[in-house]
This record gives sequence, structure tokens and C-alpha cells, in this order.
Amino acid sequence: MHTFEELKSVIAELRSEHGCPWDREQTFESLKSCLLEESGEVIQAIDHQDMENLCEELGDVLMQVLMYSQIAGEKGLFTLDDVVDGVCGKLIRRHPHVFGDAKALTPEESLALWNEIKKQEKSKKP
Repeated sequence: MHTFEELKSVIAELRSEHGCPWDREQTFESLKSCLLEESGEVIQAIDHQDMENLCEELGDVLMQVLMYSQIAGEKGLFTLDDVVDGVCGKLIRRHPHVFGDAKALTPEESLALWNEIKKQEKSKKP
């Protein structure tokens, strides 16, 4: 079975100077249609309750995340580690009822807490 580390290496190799010409020429802009298509295929698999296809399509979305992160890393903008750090921090901050002392006993209370924290975070950004 392949690992996440192998997947990261495969993406880096595809983007390398001796990698795939198509993958090397991709940009944030050129990959937008791919991301949209793959996201739609995830939704379609869910709608059809096709778990085998859902697994495959989630892999394709993950590949898009890795491609975007690889391109960003090549440009010195951010890395996959930055993406992981950001989402992990966000999940912990926005779930104080799990990782802190706040209380949320229902899904509605959890969502309200998430939205309030998100609103506060967005208001602090320039």
C-alpha cells in the first residue's frame, strides 16, 4: 500500500524538470477547472452512494491539493505543511467545545459556535 509521503514524492517528481510536461506547465489558474471537475465528481459519487468511486474521487481532490501546494512551494508562497498547520489550527480554534472549556451539546450549538469564531477571525483580518 502506498503512503502519503510517497504521494507527495510522486507529485514533486511529476513537477520536476524530468517529470511530466503537462504537470510541469500547470498553474493555479490552469488547475481551477480540474479542481471544479473533481469536486463535482465527489458530489456525484455521494449522490449515487458509490463508495468505491467516492474513494477514487477523494483521491483526485487530494491530488489537486497536493498539486496546488507543490506549485506554491516552488514559488516560495507556502507548503503543504503550511496548509496542514493552518487547517489543524483552524479546527482546534473553532472547536473549543472539544479542545477547550466551551459547551455545545447539539449540532446547532456547535455550528453557531463555529460561525461566531469564524466571524471574529474574519473581522480581525486586514
